[in-house]
Amino acid sequence: MLGVLVCWALTAARPDGFVRAVVDSASSVFAQFGGVMLAFAWIATLGTGQLIPVVLKAVTGIDINSGGSILYTVPGLLFPYVYFGLPLMVLSFMPAMDGLRPQWGEAVATLGGTRLHYWLRVGVPVLAPAFFGSLILLFANAFSSYATAAALISQGGIITLAIKQQLTSETIVGVANTAGVLALGMVVIMAVLMTLYSALERRTRRWQR
Repeated sequence: MLGVLVCWALTAARPDGFVRAVVDSASSVFAQFGGVMLAFAWIATLGTGQLIPVVLKAVTGIDINSGGSILYTVPGLLFPYVYFGLPLMVLSFMPAMDGLRPQWGEAVATLGGTRLHYWLRVGVPVLAPAFFGSLILLFANAFSSYATAAALISQGGIITLAIKQQLTSETIVGVANTAGVLALGMVVIMAVLMTLYSALERRTRRWQR
């Protein structure tokens, strides 16, 4: 939803303007920034004793690291995942927003419709396939991410780390095939997601011609 709001705000900027160029360039860079480097960046930002938690505690009295560093928990993965997920949403959904033609809004107004009618009858139906396609793409990207989570959380929590634990642990006996089953499950899920994404992408391209 944050990505949709950013894309909607960008429609007010010129396609060849400075703001649009900066946002597009930044989104391209941030969407590819991941792995151990991203984990270190967030440790230096939200880790225990770092600037943001200290300032937040001094101003609001809220200590987000009261139970230990929040980054080293599964909920803490929200921060780095949103960091590369938001720009990816902007990159994938912005072409659909650009595909909304001003003539459609003018046609609705000519027929006596309001702005609400335009979004309910035209805007949302046209953008829905692109939105759900982008949502699937973001989920698939986060679902398969490994390096950042592995640098922050040592084991368990998410399926990629569970597979790692099964392959490297010397204390787990009698479940040698568990990692293979989990990996096969990921392959099946990714295949279903990519099939749905391709179908939604074809439907989206119909409105961009």
